[in-house]
Amino acid sequence: MPAVTDVLIVGGGPVGLYLGALLLQHGVAVRILEKRTGRNPHTRAIGIHPPALSALDRIGAASPLIARGIPIRRGRAVWLGQEIAHMPFAPVSERYPFVLAVPQPVTEAVLEARLLELDGGALVRGAQVTDMHDDGGRVTADATVAGTRRRFSASLAVGADGANSTVRRLLCVPAAERRYPDHYLMGDFPDSSPYGEDAALFLEAGGIVESFPLPGGVRRWVVRLSRPPDRPDPHLLAGLVGDRTGIALDAGSNSMLSSFGVRSRLAARMVAGRTALIGDAAHEISPIGGQGMNLGWLDAESLAPVILAALHSRPSGADLRRFNASRRRAAAGAKRQAEVNMALGRPLPDGLLRMRNAAIARIGAAPALNAHVARRFTMQ
Repeated sequence: MPAVTDVLIVGGGPVGLYLGALLLQHGVAVRILEKRTGRNPHTRAIGIHPPALSALDRIGAASPLIARGIPIRRGRAVWLGQEIAHMPFAPVSERYPFVLAVPQPVTEAVLEARLLELDGGALVRGAQVTDMHDDGGRVTADATVAGTRRRFSASLAVGADGANSTVRRLLCVPAAERRYPDHYLMGDFPDSSPYGEDAALFLEAGGIVESFPLPGGVRRWVVRLSRPPDRPDPHLLAGLVGDRTGIALDAGSNSMLSSFGVRSRLAARMVAGRTALIGDAAHEISPIGGQGMNLGWLDAESLAPVILAALHSRPSGADLRRFNASRRRAAAGAKRQAEVNMALGRPLPDGLLRMRNAAIARIGAAPALNAHVARRFTMQ
């Protein structure tokens, strides 16, 4: 006999964990199937924007995350060692006037703890979904759990299983893909910069260097490349940071290293029958700008009332259409913003570089424009 629940969530990353906790708070029975047996210690997402912090506060997760993170209240644009503009986040949000920097494993640990506090059996790890069927009344999913085949049945299902979503594939939902010419090398080092708890963007001729503080006196560095490195190497990253910014990093003290290319994908629809797609399963965007994880949380927050209405025998096709339209529109907007962020970071010849940086300096000097850009960068 299948295990029966109200809502089956495939994917136990930050987005699936958040939606599970949110629904459990409303008395909804939830099972989350996660193929990983443990959390990935080297994940890329670190930035939590103000709207997402407000969403996380609804399950009691914002405060413990803030206690373990670094509030970034200002971004600084630097060129040839000189600050040409700064962007304060304080006027953007009265409640959360900052972007919170916290490693994704910490974020997942906090969300998982809250989920298990609400229901100690809600998360099933080591579960690989192999098939799904929607009979118009319930959704059933077959999964291999620790080598054993199990079946789960739910009134509704949600795919929150990432960019290479099994649920999206099983639903036969197409997702248009675009690849970009941008590549990045990223790593964490003890902070040797003068920027403290500020973010810093170095707008140099060879390509942008981004830098963000992390808890524990660590700083993350992201360098734009024109082609992928032969292999990630901390000495290469430290050398590129030194050449472009003049800041020396100790390559031997590197604690995380990753290289990645960039693509975007947008599912043709986020609802198929009694199953919804959220997060990267529905829309993968460039990580430059740090919007992907936040976008998934806002998907979940928007989907929760639709799920509650459906479970209380008030299904509404109009609600589903609004959810699909509004969240696909939000994803398209985030995709455009990420494309702008990447374009600003590409190498430029000297004349165009000076023009671009002069324009950024003018925007930084105009309070109204500065506040508008701050809202765009912080998803408000």
